[in-house]
Amino acid sequence: MPTKNRFAELQNEITEWRRDLHENPEILFETHRTSAIVADKLKEFGCDEIVTGIGRTGVVGVIKGNKTGSGKVIGLRADMDALPIHEQTGLDYASKTPGAMHACGHDGHTAMLLGAAKYLSETRNFDGTVVVIFQPAEEGGGGGREMCEDGMMDRWGIQEVYGMHNWPGRPLGSFAIRPGAFFAATDTYEIVFEGRGGHAAKPQEVIDTNVMTATAVTTLQSIASRNADPVDQIVVSVTSMESSSKAFNVIPQRVTIRGTVRTMSKEMRDLAEKRINEICNGVAATFGGTADVNYMRGYPVMVNHDEQTQFAADVAKSITGQCDEAPLVMGGEDFAFMLEERPGAYILVGNGDTAAVHHPEYNFNDEAIPAGCSWWAEIVEQRMPAA
Repeated sequence: MPTKNRFAELQNEITEWRRDLHENPEILFETHRTSAIVADKLKEFGCDEIVTGIGRTGVVGVIKGNKTGSGKVIGLRADMDALPIHEQTGLDYASKTPGAMHACGHDGHTAMLLGAAKYLSETRNFDGTVVVIFQPAEEGGGGGREMCEDGMMDRWGIQEVYGMHNWPGRPLGSFAIRPGAFFAATDTYEIVFEGRGGHAAKPQEVIDTNVMTATAVTTLQSIASRNADPVDQIVVSVTSMESSSKAFNVIPQRVTIRGTVRTMSKEMRDLAEKRINEICNGVAATFGGTADVNYMRGYPVMVNHDEQTQFAADVAKSITGQCDEAPLVMGGEDFAFMLEERPGAYILVGNGDTAAVHHPEYNFNDEAIPAGCSWWAEIVEQRMPAA
């Protein structure tokens, strides 16, 4: 079964929606214009129920099949928010908002799910109910968590949930997925080393926070190399160092470092937090100073459920003939919160040979629209067949 002919017919219209969203990006929970457009489109399509304000600015639409006797309810989720990046594509529909752009393709995800919603509202060739979920604040705001905390899963009785992300570098319109841990947990930390500042010419009178910090930064790398099992995935990165002094001849009283930790299991996540505290406090004490460690847990590991992953892969194969095994991704994805509440799966669709996501020259490839829309529609029609 190739991509659905209806999506080839709708491609120009869906592309227009996508490019309008691209031209008008909104960050985190500030997706007011985007959310209003989504709600208006769902109303135009004839959805049975449309609710706004879920997870602050999220939108939910309900589409009932020609039959609902199966009692099945499936959720389909797309993210809507952009990134705080200044666009450098030179496109005639480039962002009109300085310092904001759709650098991760959420404009494409939203447009594709709208296309699927239009088709499903037209045909209703399924036995059950579809809940289309348009989520704000995936890029660090935890919009998925907030929609779940607003009771979305229970309110509409969602039993399974499916998501999708475009993937630059994969052949256009191809699919890839993996069961189990897929995207990493994304934690951050801030550590303030406190010593005793003084004149650089009198090091014997100071407690040197620079030496303290340099030792800690180097030692933190031993978490991956000497504490973690070599077959487990863990990244501990220091991304920022800030001294309380900018002078050439002053040893600072205080140095702050910041960074991120990426892990693929609860065990590695717990280990990283424990060892960061132990290393930084131990190093600081060795040099006579102190360390104030603030470890902040972000998105959890995104874990695909086995049975739903196999089903999602089979659907992809029915569209393109194959579905590859995706690599582990050390980036984060807050669809993880939805997969903690309900079984489901997350798949990658190829964006072709384009700039990487989170790059100022990235752009979603509109030629991927028929494949993405078809996958979402087939998830519904194959999971809840009308006959």
